[in-house]
Amino acid sequence: MFFENNGIAMLPSVTILGVPVHAVTMQQAVECIRTLLQVDGQYHVCTPNPEMLVAAAFDTTFLSVLQHASLSIPDGTGLLWAAKRCGGVLPERVTGVDLLEKIAALPEAGSIFFLGAAPGIAKQAAEALHARHPMMQIAGTYSGSPKQDDEQEILRRIHASSATTLLVAFGAPHQERWIHRNLPKLTTIRLAIGIGGAFDFLAGKQHRAPSYLRSLGLEWLWRLSQQPSRLPRIFTATVRFPLLVIRYRSAHPALHA
Repeated sequence: MFFENNGIAMLPSVTILGVPVHAVTMQQAVECIRTLLQVDGQYHVCTPNPEMLVAAAFDTTFLSVLQHASLSIPDGTGLLWAAKRCGGVLPERVTGVDLLEKIAALPEAGSIFFLGAAPGIAKQAAEALHARHPMMQIAGTYSGSPKQDDEQEILRRIHASSATTLLVAFGAPHQERWIHRNLPKLTTIRLAIGIGGAFDFLAGKQHRAPSYLRSLGLEWLWRLSQQPSRLPRIFTATVRFPLLVIRYRSAHPALHA
């Protein structure tokens, strides 16, 4: 894997709604992250899904953050469908929660700071990961929030921890904006990644869909049955996103020739 001096991966990618998504498997994503952790610089890994790309289509600031990610992995079955409509191929879905399991096993990850989610959840998630990966170093845990009023306290805690890797679970687009704004201030952090609701899964507060549903791309149906309040988000991912992709492709035929 090769990287330009500014950290942007020189990897094949597919542009979906203006956002380049890297065409990587889980194994390739892990190797990319291993490489980033061994070279100078600070790197922002994003895990875009259909909801995030819909949000970015109407938010130019968020769009710019996603466009400048060091590594952008396809965390959503809908992205694999969209890639084909945009003239490319994404080899597989790379979920954030599964990626965290791999990162926890990397010696290069150094000490890891868990930030975000409801009070106590980050600590539970860190402990659950540590139980499965005893060599993982926990730099610290803190719920915090993406609010400006909480920023200085969060920065203070991360600085004091001397963490190398930062996991942020504020939910999109808050976590991506927060990382983009604050990563340059966190001099010990080499890699920062927004991981949405992964802490809830790791802590056992939410349960993942059975593997057969995930393999069929029907995880959204499971999550809807578990959390009916997610209906607007499911609608965005399964209806608004495909319509936007079709419309975008029609408006930019030259991009997908």
